[in-house]
Amino acid sequence: MARVTVEDCVDKVPNRFELVLLAAHRARQISSGAPILVERDNDKNPVVALRELADEELTSDALRESLISGLQKNIEVDEPEDDDFSLLLAGKKLGENQQEVTTESLAKVSAEMRAEAMFSKIVDEDTEGSEAE
Repeated sequence: MARVTVEDCVDKVPNRFELVLLAAHRARQISSGAPILVERDNDKNPVVALRELADEELTSDALRESLISGLQKNIEVDEPEDDDFSLLLAGKKLGENQQEVTTESLAKVSAEMRAEAMFSKIVDEDTEGSEAE
C-alpha cells in the first residue's frame, strides 16, 4: 500500500527526496500528537503522512515551511539600528520635556545622547583601569 501512496504523491511533490523529507516530518508531527487528517486504516505514521499528501489534505508548501522553521538554529529578528534607536530615545526625551519634536531637535538631542553615552563609556573604562592598579 505504501508504494501506491508514494506513486500518488510524486504528482504532488515531484522531487522524491523532498517527498521523503516532507513525509518524514509529517510522520514525526503525527507521532508527537498532531491530528490526523485522513482515516488511519491501521496504517503506520509514515503511510498516513503519505496518504495525507496524496489526498492533498496538506499542501507541500505549508509542510515545507514547517520543516524549515523546525530545522533553523538561528532565527533572524529585525532589531532597530543604533541610529534609529537613538532617534526613538531622543523623541521620547523631547516628549518628556514637552519640547517641539522637529527633525533638527531630534538630530541635536540624538547627537547629545550619543556623546553622553560615549563619555560615560570612557569614564567607566578609566575607573575600571584605575581600580585594577
